[in-house]
Amino acid sequence: MTEMGKIMGQIIMHSIGIIRSPYKESKDIPIQGTFKREAEAWLELKDKYVPGLKDLDKFSHAILIYYFHKSEREEIEGMPFLEQNKHGIFAIRSPHRPNHIGFSIVKIKSIKGNRMYFTEVDILDRTPLLDIKPYVGYFDSRDNVISGWLEKHFKDGNIPNKTVI
Repeated sequence: MTEMGKIMGQIIMHSIGIIRSPYKESKDIPIQGTFKREAEAWLELKDKYVPGLKDLDKFSHAILIYYFHKSEREEIEGMPFLEQNKHGIFAIRSPHRPNHIGFSIVKIKSIKGNRMYFTEVDILDRTPLLDIKPYVGYFDSRDNVISGWLEKHFKDGNIPNKTVI
């Protein structure tokens, strides 16, 4: 078996908790959490992972990695919400992707016990949580970013009108 064959085997992940949000249906979710900053949510960790929250309360933001549990299909090309042109799945943030993995940057409000409360949410209620990482401005932010096909939608500081799926 080649090295690639060994690497490309099955990967098993387990949920470390659940995300609770005000969005019960995907049509209510903003395209990104920054379009609806006041929306509040929380995540609830399984007890064995609670010690992993130590010191996260010293950060303003976190990156949540989760499983798009309602997606029942896989697409290699898809049509994003801002336009009628298809793009490759790796050039858009559709949930209908290989492995159905999503991520969001959220603003931490507080951490109490096994719960982290946050805003700037764009995640469906009851979404399985896979991981949490601290957002670190020193190396998570980039200069001179080019955002491909999205550039035209944000030209001259414009914010697209369509803010929900």
